[in-house]
Parts: sequence; C-alpha cells; structure tokens
Amino acid sequence: MNDRPTIAISMGDPAGIGAEVIVKALNDSGLRRRARFIIYGLNEILNYAADLAELDVFWWRDSFNGKLKHYGHDVVVVDYDSVDAFSLLGHTIRGPSKIGGEASMRFCLDAIDACRQGIADAIVTAPIAKESWHLAGYHYPGHTELLAERTQTRRYGMMFAGGPLRVILATTHIPLMGLWGKLNIGAVFHPIEMVHQALVDWFDIEKPKIAVCGLNPHASENGAFGDEEERIISPAILMAREQGIDASGPYPPDTVFVAARDGKFDAVVALYHDQGLIPVKLLAFDQAVNLTVGLPIIRTSPDHGTAFDIVGKNRANPGSMRAAIEMAVDLSIRKRQRLEKSSVPLPRDPSTD
Repeated sequence: MNDRPTIAISMGDPAGIGAEVIVKALNDSGLRRRARFIIYGLNEILNYAADLAELDVFWWRDSFNGKLKHYGHDVVVVDYDSVDAFSLLGHTIRGPSKIGGEASMRFCLDAIDACRQGIADAIVTAPIAKESWHLAGYHYPGHTELLAERTQTRRYGMMFAGGPLRVILATTHIPLMGLWGKLNIGAVFHPIEMVHQALVDWFDIEKPKIAVCGLNPHASENGAFGDEEERIISPAILMAREQGIDASGPYPPDTVFVAARDGKFDAVVALYHDQGLIPVKLLAFDQAVNLTVGLPIIRTSPDHGTAFDIVGKNRANPGSMRAAIEMAVDLSIRKRQRLEKSSVPLPRDPSTD
C-alpha cells in the first residue's frame, strides 16, 4: 500500500515507559501494514524494551544527522545517538531529569516538524515528564501548548476519547484556584464549537449531540450553589445553538457522564481538567486517547504518564498507545479522503517514486 499514511511517533521521556509501549503496540504486524511509522527516539532504549518483552526487532534504524526525511520502510527509528549521555538514560535514571527533558523535547519538536513538512500525516506523542521539561528550561504545561505554539494555533482544545466517552476540556493545566480567572463565555463556547467540528469531520457524526457540564454541585441548582451556570455556561450554550450546534446543559457533573456512557450524547464539555479526566480514566484507562483539536496537524497521545516506577519491569500496558496510533492512522486516512474529494494535492512522498 504505497498510499499508506506515515505516522511520526515521539518516544517521550527516555526514562519513562514510552519505548516499551511503542514497541509493544507496533509489534502487531497487522497494525504495521496500515501505515508507515517513524519513531523519533533512542534505538538503544527501544531495543532494551523489546528485549525485556522478548520481542524481535522489527524496525530499521537511521542515525539522525540533523535533517528530516522520508523513508520507504514500514518502521524506522530515527536514532539520536550523537548525544552519548542519552544512551544509558533508560538504564540508570528513574525519574524526572534535565537530560530527559532535553531529549524528549528534541524528539517531539522533530516529530512536529515532520508533520509540518509533509513527511508525516500525524504525530503520536509518548508520555513526557513535565518536571523534566522544566528542569531543562522548557516551561510548557504539556504537549498541547507546545504544539499550539509550534503550529501558531490560537484556538485549540484537549479532547479525550476512550470507551463510550468523548470529552473536551474548557480549561486545561491550571490550578483550581485560578479557574475563576479563566472561565468565561468564550472559554465555554469555543470547546463546544471545536468538538462539534471534530465529531463531524473526524468521527463522521453528522449531527452530534453535545452535553455541557455545570461547574458547581448539581449545576448550581438554580443558583443555590453559585451563579456561573447562569452567567457563563448557559449563554455559551445559547451561542452554540444559534450556530446550529446541538448543545445542551448545563448538566450536573456527577450524572452527565452516565448519560454519555449510555449513548445519549456524543461528547461532553468538561469545565476543568479532573472533571473530565476522572470519568474517562475510570471507564477506559488502558484505551483512552488524548486528541488535540484545532491544530493544522493530527496529534494523538496515550492518556497516561511516564510511569517511572514500572520502567524496566515489562509491566506497561500498551493499550492506550495502540489506541492512539490506531486513531492517528484512522484520522489520517479520513483526512486524505477529504482532501482527495476536494481535489487538494497531497504532499509527494519520494519514497514511493
């Protein structure tokens, strides 16, 4: 299949479980037949993970020389072996580190640029440690904000899909005490609009039904526990409905996810990080995918962290990474099909000439 999409995968923090879940997920030859994969990371750490899992090496290796390029192989590891200190990181460091932050940032930036240059159709990001990034001098709250800055995207959202739930966050990595400085009508309206478009374009749901959470207990119960529902959330829902979006609420946060689980809604807008992530991880911890909406490129990620405590023990579950890879492949294929229908030429892949 010469028209298969190419998926860029950044290995994440070398001291985390990124290498293990990548190797385990891509060990399935059926998955490898659906797309080509370029892994930006450390070949030694990936080999180490494969050896622990008793898996054969199924990839080609190319030493990174500072230039991104196309490949004709099913799986290629772009190996950053020129920095000697990285090579032993997965064996000697168990936790956040400056060197881990420097390495994972390099992998991520090059994977993003591969998408921007038309080398890859999507990026899957393995887990990074935010503390490692901070130690290395990179003060991003996470991948999402880095991707937005790198692609010059002003409106973007963090969406999660797992099991029966699809959830988008109105606010992301901010402390609860800072929520009241960030939550306004626009902050609620924009994720409604973005998740609606994502469901139509990416999930082929022609008329999605979107539920919006309340902020307060019982969605304030007509003002008994706060007025944010009346002042902020309801006007945002009204704006969305005026644009033809089937949005409703605000619903009590402790029951709306049950309704979404049962198929009454196609997506839920959660107002802050844990309000949306707790139900997703409860129902689909090993299958949930983090999807950034609003970007000019497709980006997915497993919905878990670096799990430093189980590195080197062959205990990491690759389910969420596999789901992220599969979603990246599916969305890339759909994007290509839409572009073909609109007669927009695709980037030429020299490896297929």
